[in-house]
This record gives sequence, structure tokens and C-alpha cells, in this order.
Amino acid sequence: MSKFATEKSIWRYSMVASICTLVAFAVVARGFIIMTVERNYWMTVDSLRMPKGGSVPPQRGNILAAGGERLACNLPEYELRMDFVALQSGKADSMWHDKKGNDAPQLIQLCEGLHEIFPEKTAEEFMAHLKEGYNKKKRFYAVLKHRVDYKTFQRVKQLPIFCLPSGVGGFQGRELMVRSKPYGSLATSLIGDIYKSSGKAYSGLELACDSFLKGSPGFNHFRKELNEWVTVQDSAVTNGCDVISTIDVGFQDLAERALEKELRKDHAYTGVAIVMEVATGDIKAMVNLDLDYETGQYNEIRNHAIADFLEPGSVFKTASFLVAMDDGKIDTTRIVDCSGGVREMYGAKMRDHNWAEGGYKTPLSVSQILQKSSNIGVSKLIDEAYHSRPEDFVAGLHRIGMAENLHLKFKEYKAPRIRYPQRDKYGHWTKNWSDTALPWMSIGYETNIPPISVLTFYNAIANNGVMVRPRFVTRIVQDGETVKEFPVQILKQSIVRHPIALKQMQNMLVEVVEKGLGKPAGSKSFLVAGKTGTAQMASGGGYTKGVTHYYLSFAGYFPANDPRYTCIVCIQKAGLPASGGQMSGHVFHEIAEGIMAKDIYYNAKGAHDADYTKIPDTKAGNLQAADYVLTRLGYDVEGGWKGTRSEGTPIWGVVERKSTKAQLVRSKGRSRHHMPDVRGMGARDAVYIIENRGAKVIIEGTGKVRRQSKPAGSVIKSGEIITLYLT
Repeated sequence: MSKFATEKSIWRYSMVASICTLVAFAVVARGFIIMTVERNYWMTVDSLRMPKGGSVPPQRGNILAAGGERLACNLPEYELRMDFVALQSGKADSMWHDKKGNDAPQLIQLCEGLHEIFPEKTAEEFMAHLKEGYNKKKRFYAVLKHRVDYKTFQRVKQLPIFCLPSGVGGFQGRELMVRSKPYGSLATSLIGDIYKSSGKAYSGLELACDSFLKGSPGFNHFRKELNEWVTVQDSAVTNGCDVISTIDVGFQDLAERALEKELRKDHAYTGVAIVMEVATGDIKAMVNLDLDYETGQYNEIRNHAIADFLEPGSVFKTASFLVAMDDGKIDTTRIVDCSGGVREMYGAKMRDHNWAEGGYKTPLSVSQILQKSSNIGVSKLIDEAYHSRPEDFVAGLHRIGMAENLHLKFKEYKAPRIRYPQRDKYGHWTKNWSDTALPWMSIGYETNIPPISVLTFYNAIANNGVMVRPRFVTRIVQDGETVKEFPVQILKQSIVRHPIALKQMQNMLVEVVEKGLGKPAGSKSFLVAGKTGTAQMASGGGYTKGVTHYYLSFAGYFPANDPRYTCIVCIQKAGLPASGGQMSGHVFHEIAEGIMAKDIYYNAKGAHDADYTKIPDTKAGNLQAADYVLTRLGYDVEGGWKGTRSEGTPIWGVVERKSTKAQLVRSKGRSRHHMPDVRGMGARDAVYIIENRGAKVIIEGTGKVRRQSKPAGSVIKSGEIITLYLT
């Protein structure tokens, strides 16, 4: 019995040993094949499973208005998708259909909810669409063809089935950061755009400031540790800087509404309005509207303000007279006979706008010529003064800055073109000049000047001769700190050699509005100076073919006795009536009245009781605003803001009360990726500083912020919801 058991055990042992040996040989052989014959295949499989490293794209910086409002920023959008394979493998089929194959209540509720959120499609259409993807077992099936914003995405996630984890219910929301303009079309041609596909800028401030806005990418790779992939950062990503523009959102909206109203009334097809701050050259508003003939709407498509290369018309007469007055060629006491309304000049006829009525019956003074915009009066005086040497006149136009190249950093910008007269070796004019060139140039033809250059010239007159370059950006900011400033740039210390000539021109421009064709631009509340312009637009090499198109303009400044803003309004339309004073001048009036109403200075010291010395309770937040209010109430402020209220990025901090003094204490800034401490702030400042970091804010209560749902210093994620509790 014992012998039998021993022999049997030995036999079994031999069998097991043999099998193990064969398996071992098979494993070794398979391993050898994998490492040699199939090596490339398995390396490819491994590379597909390994997370991809490489470049980490930066977040593009914001373009902000002068007051801090976001004109262009990055906002998340979501593509709504369904993974029906995950739905079926996640055993959520019971929420799709019952055992009999009928539609489950959850599916019906889902389609009804989608219809409620997206009413353009019925619940039945959503049902049919989703069933199509389910039957085909699609993995990345689009629920909608278009993307949705963050709030809509959150609503969709609350629906039945979609509320389940993606691995169970199959619903996915792919987040994409897109360039958004919170104010819609407001100043969009100036702000510019970027290509959605590549993210590269191609126009406006987006392109001009691209080197600051785009940032620089980071780089990383992945390493496997303890059977998990770990991200290893090779170089950190640097997000783009914020660009602080000069645009005032209030001025921009005011100018756009006033211009569009007039364009509709006049049946015009293009309009431009620019507002510039006299002392700094800051562009506070720039409107460019074009008529969409299909929809009847006016849209911002092309930046005509800096790109239009047109003959300026009668607004140019100011430059013609200023050159002659500065050269001592015109005596302002001169009287000119402009009777008849038509004058023969070197084989061509110069006409005044009232030539059909016989022109002006009495001689006109130099000031009256400008007031009435007499073509005959201007061309006669300039031709008499410069006919023998027209090059002196053109040199004078360059001297006063009318032909100045502003070197604007926009690809659309075109510098003014005013040609010099040229003679051959015999003293005869070359093809670029003729005897009629000077008279017609003097009244605004024979030249090509964009509206921004005309405005810059008038701004120099308002600025007592100092010509400043138009400024569109004041500073570049990163994480709340200024990294670059753009100071005011003076192009010419004086556009005239004799100050008396400039003073005479300033007085004449006031009279144009008070007594002449510029009356519609005037105001009963303050003094306005400026000049009208009505010019025919060349078409097909001439001015008489087909329907006549007109270029109507008014350029001026206000208040004329203490100039603060310069403005130009240009309108393009076909056919009559056409009047620069009545049309463009009226828009100028609306803009000037609106701006002055917004800029009224209220002296609030009378609201402060001198016997009451206790500093009022002041919310934390924007120290510029706190300093502005406290100082104007007559309180003593230490550490106050020394600039203007519209200057710079908001300075955050708290106000400490010290008996009769207020101490402004600036808070330590945090990076844009971390939650700030907004306790003690009002809702406006708290929302501003948090949403500038890409988060969304929900406010509960009123008063000051007493509690915040996310602690200060913690990392903020884009689109994250932050709740602030106010009491």
C-alpha cells in the first residue's frame, strides 16, 4: 500500500513539474517575442496609453476700458456630448427604456428639460436625435450643434440622466476657452479680433498689443511613479498681461447711439465718431458703423477712423487758413468779393454751396469766409498767396502737422498723403501738379487724410498748439501690477511759429459755431468751436457719374474757453440732402452735451458738517474711490491716491479710522489664480476683483461682505462659483 502511494505521488509530481517547465518555457518565449519581434507594436500601444506632455498654452490677457470694464476677455464655453457606450456599460439603460423597450420617465423628462432650455427644438426632436445616437452606440455624440455658456451648462447638468457621473450616464461637457466681448459690438473694430481656430490676433488692439496679451507657453512631461502618471513641469506657463485702454464705456455708448440715430435718419451707409481728450490725446470713444443692407442694422466692421483714405473736404479749410496766417500771407481784416457763387479758375469752375442762388451778395471777411465755408473765398486767398510757390503752402501743411505720420500700431492705419508740387528742369509742372491743384487742395480736395489725423490737428488747436499722439493704451498690467506704461507723447511743441495766428484761428472757430454753418453743433450750456465739412466723394475717377456720394463732417472741441475734449464726426451718404453742419454737427452736439452732462463736477463739501469730526464707516475695496469721496467731503486723508479717479487699475485696501483722520492702507496683492480676501468690501468691488480672476459670484444679503465661501489664498478655477454673504 505504501509502495503504491509512493509511486503514484512520484508520477503526479513528474506531470506537474513537466507542465510548469513547459509553461515557463512558453512565458520566456513569449517575452522574447514581445521584446524583439513585437517590440515596435507594444511601444506604440504604450505611447497611446501614456498621457501626452508638451506645450501648455497660456491664458490670453484681457483688454480693459479706462474704468476697468472688460472689453475683451476669455470665457468658458461647453460642447455638450453623450457617450452611449458608457451609458450602456454603466447599467443606466433602465433610465433610458424599461424592460418592454418603452421610453423611461427619466428620458422623457430629459427631453422636456432640453426643450425648456433650448426652445428652438421640440422635446420630440430631442428624443429622436438622442435615440439616433443611442441606436448607433456613438461615443462622442453632439447633443447640440452649438456651444453653451457656463450658466446654461450648469442647468443642463441638473437634468435626469445628465446629472449622473459621466462614466455612468455618459453625459460630457467639453470646456473650451473662447474670446468674448462682454459689451457686444461696442468698439469692436477698435478692440479687434482673433482667429477662433488658431487663437492668433489679426486686427485692432488684439493685434497691436498681441505681444503683451498672448503670454508664453509652459512645457511639461509625464513620469510614472507607483503605477500612476505624474505631471512634471519643465517650465511654467506665463499668462498674458491685461491691456488698459483709454476707452470710456459711457462715452463710447453715448457716441454710438447718437451716431446711429443720425445715420438712420439720413439714410446714410457709414459713420465715424471719435472723442479725444485734449491734454493727453487719449481716445475716449471710437465708433465705426456700416449699414448691413440685408438686415438694415448698423454694425462695426471696419475701422474707418484710422483706415479711410478720403478727401477731408471743408474741415481742411482751417489748415489752409492757419498756414497762410502763420506765414503772414492773410490779413484777417481782409474783405473778399465772393459774389456770383461761381469763379473761373484756370479753366475750371469753383463753386460755393449756394451758387444756384447767386452766391453771397456782399463781400466777406476772412472770418465770415470760414463761417460760411466759402470755397471761392478760401481758394482765392490761398491762390493769391501761393500760386507762384505752391510748395511753400504744402510745406506749411506739413509744418502745422496736417500731414504728420502718427505711427499708430494698427495694420489698418494709413498716414496722410499730401503731395508736394514738382517741376521739371525747365520749370514746368510735372504730371503730379497743375494750376488747379492748389485752389482745390485749399478746400480739402487733392489730399487723402484719415479722420484720426484731422482730429489730431484740431486737438492741437484746442491744446494751444501742442500736438500729441493719439493714445489708445495707458498701461500693461499683470497680476494687478503695472509692468509697462505708455506716457503722453508730444509730436510738436507748437504747430505754429506765431501764437497770434493760433489765437485768431481759435476765435474764428468759435464764430463758425456761434454765427456760421456750425450752429447745429453748438450748446446753450458751454462754448463750442469747430468747422463743418461737406465734400463730394470721388467715384470712377470723377465726381459726376451716377448718384453723387457725400462725405459730411464736423471737427471741433469743447468747452472752447477751456478745452477738454476734441471730437470729429464723419458721415457717408448718397444723394441730397447733404450737410456737414446739420448732420455731422448735430451728432457732435449730442455727444458733447452727453459728455459734459456726465462730467459735471459736484462739490460735495457742503454735505459735510464741519462740527462732525468722526470719520464715517468706509467699506474696504477701491482706495481710489474712497479717497475721492472722503477728500471731497472735507476729511483729512493720509496715504491717499494722488492721481485722478479715472487713472490706473483699482488700488485695493482698507480705510482705518484714526480720530479725525482716515488712513488708507493698501492690501497685499494676490495673483490672479488665488482667492483674494474681500471681507469688508461692498458687493461691487468684491464682484469686480473675483470675476477678474475668471470665477462667477453669487451674492446673498446686502451691505458688506462678512463671509466668503472660498478662503483667501486658495486656488481659483476658471468658471468656479464663489458665494459672498453680505450683512
